[in-house]
Amino acid sequence: MSGSTGRASCRQEWPACPADQGAPTRRASGKYSCAVTFNVPGDAYSLFMGRFSEPLAVEFVQVADLQAGQRVLDVGCGPGALTALLVERVGIDAVSAIDPSASFVAALGERIPGIDARSGSAEQLPFPDDQFDAALAELVVHFMTDPVAGLAEMARVTRPGGRVAACVWDHAGGGSPLTTFWQAVHDIDPDAQDEADLAGAREGHLAELFKAAGLTDIEPTTLTITVRFPTLADWWDPFTLGVGPAGAYVAQLDQAHQEVLRLRCAQLLPEPPFHVSASAWCVRGRA
Repeated sequence: MSGSTGRASCRQEWPACPADQGAPTRRASGKYSCAVTFNVPGDAYSLFMGRFSEPLAVEFVQVADLQAGQRVLDVGCGPGALTALLVERVGIDAVSAIDPSASFVAALGERIPGIDARSGSAEQLPFPDDQFDAALAELVVHFMTDPVAGLAEMARVTRPGGRVAACVWDHAGGGSPLTTFWQAVHDIDPDAQDEADLAGAREGHLAELFKAAGLTDIEPTTLTITVRFPTLADWWDPFTLGVGPAGAYVAQLDQAHQEVLRLRCAQLLPEPPFHVSASAWCVRGRA
């Protein structure tokens, strides 16, 4: 899922590549700029993160403890991993969804015709106060421009006592589905910026953000999923689609350096077929 920002930029240096991997010793350009974006086709996101967010949504939806007749908002809905489950739970007329990526909103509309899907950011939700019984954000808080403001907005549009819940991958603790990728990157490019410092990515931080946003009855937990990969290509190829910080990193590498990184990832991963387990920090509170 995308967050409330569509793009960030950074400048990084690509150091000399390991000689024992047979790669060129330097990039011709020396530096690159990485544009982190979620303005990609919905199917690209589904191939990259959907393989993890779909099973995570199954676990996450349990946290909301939804009941028939309740109205629910999916914030940062992406192409609809969580939205589809919400529709199954409470019906299409009781679900609204919002995402800053126009391509994701379009993809969701194709996936669930008739769904109330809107373009917009978490920090400025286009809904009146107390409209929903629950507001959920799966893999979104860490990409919000202002996480406290975004969570406060989720609370504003939720009725008093209603549920607000969010989950974020454990990027800082090594439990993310991208942990092996970023380990391989750092083995080659020690100064590369990963996702460990994103909001909510370290243990306890998401609960701190909930408290700062004025939510009450805060309950943290951890959600864990496991995904099977028949081949290395099944795992690696989606990293080349340009989705999120990891995809932006790969997209700025030339073909030779992409191959260096792919080979290092292969060294760190088990022989295929293999499984990847991933954990997300999850918090629910009340508006």
